[in-house]
Amino acid sequence: MPKAGIIYNDDKPVACRVAKQWQDKLHRYGWDVCIATGVGGILGYSTPEKPMCHTSVEQLTPVGFDADMNFALVLGGDGTVLAACRQVAACGTPLLTVNTGHMGFLTETYLNQLPQAMKKVLAGDYQIEERTMLRVQVLREDRVTWEALCLNEMVLHREPLTSMCHFEIEVGRHAPVDIAADGVIISTPTGSTAYGLSAGGPVITPDVPVLQLVPICPHSLASRALVFANSEPVTIFPANPNRLVMVMDGNAGCYVLPEDRVRVERSRYSARFIRLQHPEFFHVLREKLGWGLPHVAKPTSVELP
Repeated sequence: MPKAGIIYNDDKPVACRVAKQWQDKLHRYGWDVCIATGVGGILGYSTPEKPMCHTSVEQLTPVGFDADMNFALVLGGDGTVLAACRQVAACGTPLLTVNTGHMGFLTETYLNQLPQAMKKVLAGDYQIEERTMLRVQVLREDRVTWEALCLNEMVLHREPLTSMCHFEIEVGRHAPVDIAADGVIISTPTGSTAYGLSAGGPVITPDVPVLQLVPICPHSLASRALVFANSEPVTIFPANPNRLVMVMDGNAGCYVLPEDRVRVERSRYSARFIRLQHPEFFHVLREKLGWGLPHVAKPTSVELP
């Protein structure tokens, strides 16, 4: 019996309704169906009193999800997609992502197109696109105090009402650099269209095997975004007396103390997305972010009525 999964945002009534509808339909088609909410992929926050607030990636997998699962249907916005990527990372399940939110930059289709999309998926008429994910660890001496997997980016920044920070950063075996800024972003190509783009970093197409480092509000004209091979691990030493805040994919994080260091590297797991046609990244940029739209000149004269 073929096996499918459904991960949905239980805060959205429409996602709950559609999840139940497709669970029933797939059962009628002879599929074994496992269903879960995206809550299990939201990592939560640690505090100075409870720094050990992480769960291994392998323990995030919902009950019934495994390597034998053909695909999983994800119903929600980008936050649900990010959570689902963590939940199925260990079993490598391909995801058909359906937008029930707002931007939906990471989603493949919309609710009104879901019947046609599912027809193609059930017929095996699709491609799988793999996206790089990051493993992020906070280490105190040689002990891991926090760990997470992310698809977009890791952000390390100052707390409100504190001064600008200094970061000593080592990329692979290269000489360390010092960056004075409000914070730093390490992102994947997928994350280059998220916080990294807002902070002035370049857009990177998903198929390029690189990561990028983007300073946030740097105090130097020389501190600009850096793109480097994703085979290079990154170690960040907070060179200032105040604690910092680290956030992953915008929904989880922890405090980083002066004696800590942060290690970021490409994960051995990747996000696997179902594509119903050949991936066209420039079309997504145009549709979601308005990139490359033609310039419309103002008229040279206006005729008054």
